[in-house]
Amino acid sequence: MTYKLIALDMDGTLLNPNKEISEQNRLWIARAIESGVRVTLATGRPISDASAFAQDLQLDTPLVINNGSEVWSLPDKLLARHILDSHLVSRILTEVLPAYADQVNFWSHTVEGRVNKTNLPEDVHSLRWLQLGLSSKNIGLLQEIRSELETWNAFEISNSAVTNIELNAPGINKASGLREVCGILGIQMSEVIAVGDSLNDVPMIREAGLGVAMGNAQESVKAIADVVALTNAEDGVARIIEAHI
Repeated sequence: MTYKLIALDMDGTLLNPNKEISEQNRLWIARAIESGVRVTLATGRPISDASAFAQDLQLDTPLVINNGSEVWSLPDKLLARHILDSHLVSRILTEVLPAYADQVNFWSHTVEGRVNKTNLPEDVHSLRWLQLGLSSKNIGLLQEIRSELETWNAFEISNSAVTNIELNAPGINKASGLREVCGILGIQMSEVIAVGDSLNDVPMIREAGLGVAMGNAQESVKAIADVVALTNAEDGVARIIEAHI
């Protein structure tokens, strides 16, 4: 198979445990681009975080941001945006979280910026919510909350670590974002290599022509991947590009 696009998750995938791009990953990404293969980031981070890494790598392919809630072309062109229903956000903040007192924290990415307990406005509906996250060290408690939210049938539910839950609009995930990118580039998902480590990477790993789980990935991610790479501490991205590009 000739692959035309590589989609890389950031944390736990492209970035090493120090949150840096290793020299090997940088080298092989540059070689992929030189050979005519496009490279993009598919991340749960906001554009304000991702753009610096994309510019550092000199990527010119649209980026999948906030787990697919946005697609951006650098430096500052928004190509797609999908917003969470603010009424559902309000229900979580007023009905779900109070039941767990201080055991669960929340964070979010909105069009207006990052929001958490310290800067939550009185009018929740004044914000355009891109992604809502709930975090706790109590994994069992998170599973209980996830099970409840699943009954709402109102969210795309994933995580970027076992200690959180991430919520996006229904049907919005990294795969939907990548489909939008593929449409822009005029290629098929079968021509994509998708690499990630967490549940928010599962949709794109399933749909890509080659789905890759990092060696440090959650076990459920490894189980559905076509290939398991080395870890993010062992230049796993570089080795995948070397082997398949």
